[in-house]
Amino acid sequence: MPEHPRKRRWPGPALAVMMAALLSACGGSGYQTKGIEGLLPDLAFRLTSETGETLTAADLRGAPTVVFFGFTHCPDVCPTAMARIAAATEAAGESLDGDLQVLFVSVDPGRDTPQRLADYTDFFSDRVTGATAPVERLRELTKRYRATFDYGEPNEFGDYNVSHSSAMYVFDAEGHARALFRPSDSVTGMAADLRRIARG
Repeated sequence: MPEHPRKRRWPGPALAVMMAALLSACGGSGYQTKGIEGLLPDLAFRLTSETGETLTAADLRGAPTVVFFGFTHCPDVCPTAMARIAAATEAAGESLDGDLQVLFVSVDPGRDTPQRLADYTDFFSDRVTGATAPVERLRELTKRYRATFDYGEPNEFGDYNVSHSSAMYVFDAEGHARALFRPSDSVTGMAADLRRIARG
C-alpha cells in the first residue's frame, strides 16, 4: 500500500476567485474557447514519463501540446476530459496531422506508477503520454499554471480521492500558452482552436 501523500490545504474559494480574475484578462482574441496568450508562462517541467524515463518540455517542442492535471483513479472528470480532447482532435481533422500531443500529468504519484499511467493513456489515444513527479515538484508545476490539487482523507482501505483542476492547457509548438479548454467549452470550439494553434 503506497504511503498517502502529505496533505496540504489550499484556500479553495479565494484561490478560485483569484484565478478567474487573472484569466479574465485579455489573452488573445478570436478563440472559441479561452485565449490565454501572455497570461501564463511557457511550458516548462521535469517529470517521469510512463516509460520510466525523464521527460521535459524540450522533448515536446515542435508540436502543439495539451496539458491536463489528473489521476488514473479519477471516476469522472479525467476520463471525460480525455474523451473530449480525443473527440476534438478527431473533429479538427487532417489539419492536425500527427502534430498534436496530450500530456496527462498525474498529481497522484503514490498510486500512479509508470506502468499504470501507460495502461491508462493507451486506452484513450496514442497521442496521450502519462507522466508524474514527486508531490512537491507537482506543487511547483501546478502553481506555475495556476492549477490546484489536494488529497482527501483515506478510507478504511487506504483509498482516497484527489481534487484537481479540470481545465486543459494548450501550448503551441514553441511552448507558448495559447488557450484554456474548460468543461463548458464545446468540442467544436476546441477543435477550431486546435486547428488555429496548429497553424502557428
